[in-house]
Amino acid sequence: MNIFALEIWDDEGKKCTFYTVRWEDASESETDKFFNKYDAIPELKTATQQMLSFVLDSLGDDHGAIDALFNRSENEVTGLPNTGKVKVKQVLFAYPNFPLRLYALRINNRSDIVVLFNGGIKSAWTNQESKDIHLKWVEACRFAKRIEEGLKDGEIIIDENKRRIVSANNDEDIFL
Repeated sequence: MNIFALEIWDDEGKKCTFYTVRWEDASESETDKFFNKYDAIPELKTATQQMLSFVLDSLGDDHGAIDALFNRSENEVTGLPNTGKVKVKQVLFAYPNFPLRLYALRINNRSDIVVLFNGGIKSAWTNQESKDIHLKWVEACRFAKRIEEGLKDGEIIIDENKRRIVSANNDEDIFL
């Protein structure tokens, strides 16, 4: 796998800090590519805005990346939004036939640090059959494996006090 940066995407939420990945030679992160691409498609604009609200408001501010909202396990990553009807503190989260998937990784299954990847249109029953997201899903799984290896090997560590992932050698940037 090529070198990629692990960088903060949004750290303003009360409950969760979001990271993303950016290829070393790319100007835009994978998560920004997702939101920019689908927000520009008129028939997907509402779904894109719902996904952004789910991430920033529901996960970031209100509940964190709790099990109930991270219940769509897809190998090494989780597909967002959640599957089924889920009630959390009197709020019902239900996304029947939602057209988009955004892939994510909860760091060490914590509810307060999540890495967001890319995603796409869910056009078939499985990821393998959905041509728009299959490669993004495979790529997200590879990113997730490399991040988990970095945590296991001590290349990157979790700063418990600041809800952050930091480089073990104190570099400002994290490249994996």
